[in-house]
Amino acid sequence: MTATNSALPPRFIAFYLPQFYPTPYNDAWWGKGFTEWTTVARARPRFRGHYQPHLPADLGFCDLRLPEVREAQADLAREYGVYGFCYYHYWFNGKRLLERPLDEVLALGRPDYPFCICWANENWTRAWDGLTRNILIEQHYSEEDDLAHIRHLIPILEDRRYIRIEGKPLVLLYRVEALPNAQQTAERWRTETRRAGLGDIFLMNVESNSVRTPRDPRSFGFDASLRFQPSAYSFHYSNFARRLQRLRSLGLTDTIYPYRDLYRFWKAEPPAPYPRFDCVTPMWDNSARRKRGAFILKDSMPADYEAWLRESAKRAPPDSEGHRWVFINAWNEWGEGCHLEPCQKWGLAYLEATRRASQIA
Repeated sequence: MTATNSALPPRFIAFYLPQFYPTPYNDAWWGKGFTEWTTVARARPRFRGHYQPHLPADLGFCDLRLPEVREAQADLAREYGVYGFCYYHYWFNGKRLLERPLDEVLALGRPDYPFCICWANENWTRAWDGLTRNILIEQHYSEEDDLAHIRHLIPILEDRRYIRIEGKPLVLLYRVEALPNAQQTAERWRTETRRAGLGDIFLMNVESNSVRTPRDPRSFGFDASLRFQPSAYSFHYSNFARRLQRLRSLGLTDTIYPYRDLYRFWKAEPPAPYPRFDCVTPMWDNSARRKRGAFILKDSMPADYEAWLRESAKRAPPDSEGHRWVFINAWNEWGEGCHLEPCQKWGLAYLEATRRASQIA
């Protein structure tokens, strides 16, 4: 990627979870009226000084069915230096889940705020209560589904607010390794978008924790990858593993790491020999979702997050238009203790850190 203007500020894209409103599926699987807030509110501390529950501040227990809530989220994100949202998109052979927020954003044309999508192509499991082996909806892949899926996506990619990298609509895929043939899927999708007059797309695979040794995305027809955070492998397969702390309390076994160790490991990691984008997490604690075996980053602080975000922005190679892109996990992953939205402990501190980092050139 070659810069035409290296003085442009970085662009931060925050992952966005559309799980904060009741749906028939959630009613059937988790009980009437369930949303992610149900999980968040019942969390409790598991050790001395453990920050739980994470409770919202400025936006409250918001309901994503309300246009004014979505507007308020976009206004807050824009004010504090977040360029756009990356909505998780759930597609299971034509069946969609948690689709209402983005559907209404598209239909209403509001908020007027950049966005893209990440296909969360994992099986839908009982991960919200830690039972990941209990499959609720399973993914099935085929040529027919590839075509049906991209044809569904094309009107979304054509939206004037849709985020483009190097002039191409950006599409992320969470688990490319789950596809039977990622290269064929990429070829089918590119053929269909060109046929529709949209042109090429910018395909990015997420380097998730399910893959220990990432591959060059160009080897299977993608443009780039994203180093998702937090990366458990950053700990398990590095010298930092010796810092592992185990907590056993009331029959629970949680894995706890210092937040600063994740940041230090990222700094020490050599650059990838292929196009790869960075991701920064402000904090992480999925004990609200996990009855046992939670993964917790302790002692996360806005100053450390800001340093990591600044360094990621400085390292990011400009694209052909001079833009440097960094992803943030996440805007509102409250059940995983991972959010920029204000909470009762930190208020606007993480958003203020994001804004300061967004102003570097």
